Amino acid sequence: MRLKLWLGSLLVTFASLSNAIDAFVGINIDTNQSNLPSPELVVGILRTHHVTHVRLFDTNARLLSALSDTGIEVMISVTNGEVLGIGESPSNAASWVNTHVAAFKPATNITAIAVGSEFLPSNPNAAIALVPAMTNLYKALVASNLNDQIKVSTPLSMDMISKPFPPSTATFNISLNSTIYEILDFLKETNSFYMLNAFPYDSYVQSNGIFPIQYAFFQPLPVVKQIVDPNTLFHYESMLDAMVDATYYSISAYNFSVIPIVVTETGWPGSGGANESDATVENAETFNNNLIKRVLSGSGPPSQPAVLLNSYIYEMFDDDKKPSYGVFFRNGSSVYDLDFGGSTGNFSGGFCVARKGADPASLQGGLNWACGPGQANCTAIQSGQPCYLPDTVQNHASYAYNDYYQRKRRVGGTCVFGGTAVLTNVNPSYGSCTFIGSSNSSAGGVSSPTLGPAAPTGSASPQHRVLETGVKYNRARDVEIRSGLRKHVGKLVNLTANEQLRSWLMLYQEPRLVNGSVLDHKDRF
Repeated sequence: MRLKLWLGSLLVTFASLSNAIDAFVGINIDTNQSNLPSPELVVGILRTHHVTHVRLFDTNARLLSALSDTGIEVMISVTNGEVLGIGESPSNAASWVNTHVAAFKPATNITAIAVGSEFLPSNPNAAIALVPAMTNLYKALVASNLNDQIKVSTPLSMDMISKPFPPSTATFNISLNSTIYEILDFLKETNSFYMLNAFPYDSYVQSNGIFPIQYAFFQPLPVVKQIVDPNTLFHYESMLDAMVDATYYSISAYNFSVIPIVVTETGWPGSGGANESDATVENAETFNNNLIKRVLSGSGPPSQPAVLLNSYIYEMFDDDKKPSYGVFFRNGSSVYDLDFGGSTGNFSGGFCVARKGADPASLQGGLNWACGPGQANCTAIQSGQPCYLPDTVQNHASYAYNDYYQRKRRVGGTCVFGGTAVLTNVNPSYGSCTFIGSSNSSAGGVSSPTLGPAAPTGSASPQHRVLETGVKYNRARDVEIRSGLRKHVGKLVNLTANEQLRSWLMLYQEPRLVNGSVLDHKDRF
């Protein structure tokens, strides 16, 4: 068994998951929550935090459109309520693909379809509907010539495995044998992957102290407490590794060679009920940051070291449910610090520029802010200066956004600007106009950030400078906005200067900067 799994992992390295060569950690997005940021701001948050993969719980058209031309890989979902109809009718499947996939390709980088969410075993129609739905969707993709670009699978929970430890003896629930075999056969025949929802938090709580919390947090254990499979002698340094390996062994029991696993949901709650003392923001921050480090290490679990442990964090936005797993508040600010970057798989753009097609009024608002309270040095876009031409708000905003971002990103500055900015690795410099962060920039991309206002050469201070775009920074309006933000987030007087700056910047950039109060949301899902 052990040799078979190792050989399988070598084969899968050269075959399956051709569109997921690099390790990545993505995030789940539920657009059915109320009071979410605009789709454009959601995309801005994703880009700022270097998120390269997202899983949507549905096919929200506005968000799919906002994700166009970003390069972010998107997994869309067939809701549980849609599975039966698609399984019963190939024409329904074709219509679904035309409406939710073909209409957005290739601009939106849709790479996978999740059919249902833990539809098996809880749904009574699972046996007759799930695999037929997957098959009909795949055939519709073939008809649209998209089957090589998009994989079809279905997310399954760890509840499918009755005894996951030790991993080497794990098997699927025997009552589901027929349906499980059909799913695995489909995944193998279509060169797809197994979607696993695995939450170490649940297993840790249910273990009643048998497993130490460090094991759930990817933290090293003393030799006497290390978790070892007695049959394979594999040492498991994390609970998630053991859960994934339990699934690999359960798959191998059906005599299938290795089908790669992607963890479509995992995470740790930042808040919970009265009896959930381990559901804290600190623990959630520890788990998710250590998860990212573990995944980006580039190795798989002990039985499959060559197969990456790619995962999606559950979930993007905080909600009113208990326990709550959100990484971001619904105003766009972070619940805690989380960095998805650090690998070739996760985007690390070098320049912050204005988004093509962004609303001109919103760009103007972002430009005014960057050159005013944002303290960007906007001298180069004044009349007669190297970056003044072309004299467009798009060009001027790109320069100002980037100048602000390069100077402030290490103290909490982001590339959001109400969803009008994006990160890019393409150097936007042209002619004699040099953007900060390029190799020819005097400021350079690795210079220390400055907290004070940049001193413009031969001009007045930024607070009194009138841009050629024609709008003057309004100090009274700035005071009004600051006052509104303080009411929104509470008193900031107990925070350090850097914390105040970060809190203010994150909230200031949260809405679209157009027509009215900075806290006035008009572009909801």
